[in-house]
Amino acid sequence: MEKRRVVITGMGAITPIGNNLEEYWDGLKEGKSGGGPITKFDASEYPTRIACEVKDYDASLYIDKKQIRRMDLFTQYAMSTSKMALEDSKVNLEDVDLERFGVIYGSGIGGMKTFETQHASFLQGGVRKISPFFVPMMISDIAAGQISIEYGLKGPNYATTSACATSSHAIIDAFVLIQRGSAELMVCGGTEAAVTPMSVGGFCAARTLSQWNDRPQIASRPFDKDRNGFVMGEGSGTLILEEYEHAVKRGAKIYGEIAGVGMTGDAFHITAPAPEGEGAFRCMREALRDGGVETTQIDYINAHGTSTELNDKNESKAIKNLFGEHAYELAVSSTKSMTGHLLGGAGAVEAIATTLAMQNSIIPPTINHDEPDPECDLNYTPNKAAERNISYALSNTYGFGGHNTSILFKKYEG
Repeated sequence: MEKRRVVITGMGAITPIGNNLEEYWDGLKEGKSGGGPITKFDASEYPTRIACEVKDYDASLYIDKKQIRRMDLFTQYAMSTSKMALEDSKVNLEDVDLERFGVIYGSGIGGMKTFETQHASFLQGGVRKISPFFVPMMISDIAAGQISIEYGLKGPNYATTSACATSSHAIIDAFVLIQRGSAELMVCGGTEAAVTPMSVGGFCAARTLSQWNDRPQIASRPFDKDRNGFVMGEGSGTLILEEYEHAVKRGAKIYGEIAGVGMTGDAFHITAPAPEGEGAFRCMREALRDGGVETTQIDYINAHGTSTELNDKNESKAIKNLFGEHAYELAVSSTKSMTGHLLGGAGAVEAIATTLAMQNSIIPPTINHDEPDPECDLNYTPNKAAERNISYALSNTYGFGGHNTSILFKKYEG
C-alpha cells in the first residue's frame, strides 16, 4: 500500500524569543537570546538563577478568562499556540470531518506549578484545601483534551511524555496516524511551563543547569568549549499536519512535508547519552531510511544541542559517524542557544524552526559559539544566520531515559 503524504499547513509558537510565529522566526534570524534572571519565583538562594522565560504573555488574547483560572500555564501555552496554528491553517471546521481530525499533544511534566501550589495548600490546611480542579489542571494529557474540547476534534486524542523528546514523539505519532489513514488532520506539538521552584531545584540538584548567573544571555552555548550546562526555557509549539491530497483539495498553504521519522532507545543510562551517540546515530539513520533519502541529500540538521558536555559531544560524533565526509558539508545549528531548552516543548518549537528555515532558505545560528570544542568540529552556523537552499533537513530531539527522535523534513516545491 502506498504511503500517504503528510504536510504541514499551520503553525503557532510561544517562546522566550517571540510570542507568535512571526516574532519567533524574526528572533531566530536575528540571533536573539531569551536568557535572563528568573522572575517567576525567588531564586536568590539557588545555584542557578537564570532561565529563558516567556515575556509579556497575555493568555486572555486566546482563552476565556474564566477558563484561564482553571488551566495550568502549560495548558494555557498549548491552547494559545493551537489557536494560532488553526487560524494559520485557515481550516474551516465546518467543512472537515471532525471525527478524522485529532490531537496529540505532549508535556514532559504537566502542571508542575499547580502541583506545587496545591501541595502547599494541603500542608497549610489539609485535604479540604485541595482544589477540585487540582487533578485536571495538573495531568500532562489535559492540554490535548482541552484542545479537543475547544474545537470539537473527535479523532485520535492523547498525550506523549518522553522527557525532552516528548513533542517530537507527538509529531511523529500524528504523522504516522495520517500516513496510515486513521486521520486527515492532526493538531500536534508540545508545551512546558517548568520554571518553578521544584523543577529548577531538581535540575540544580542534578547539576545539569548553567550557573552563569551574571551572564544569562550567553549562558546557553551549545558546542562551545566553555559550555557548562543547559538553560531552562518554557513555551509551546503547535503544528497542523494534514494529508497532502486533503490539503491540496481545500487550497491550503503548505509550509513543508514530513518525509520520514526515526525513533530509537539508548538502553544505556537514565540521563547520559549512549557512548559515541550510538542511539542518536541509529535514530537519524532510521529517519533517512524511512524517507528513502541518502545522507548526501541532507542540507541542514537542527541539533538537539543542549549546551551540556555529554550531549553536544556525542551528538556531533553521531552526525560524523552517519554522514562521513558529508557531515562537514551540511549545516548544523542549535536554536536552544536562543530559546533555552523547552524540555517537553523543545521538539515542537525546533520542528517549526526547521520548517521555516527550509521554507525561507535561512539557517538559524548557534549563538554564543565563541571557542569551538575540538570534539565538536562541524559547521554549527556560528553566531549569524546563513543563507542556504535546504531540500531536506533533520530535527533531532533526545530525552532522559534514552529516548531518541529524528524527523526528516522535505521542502515543498508546489
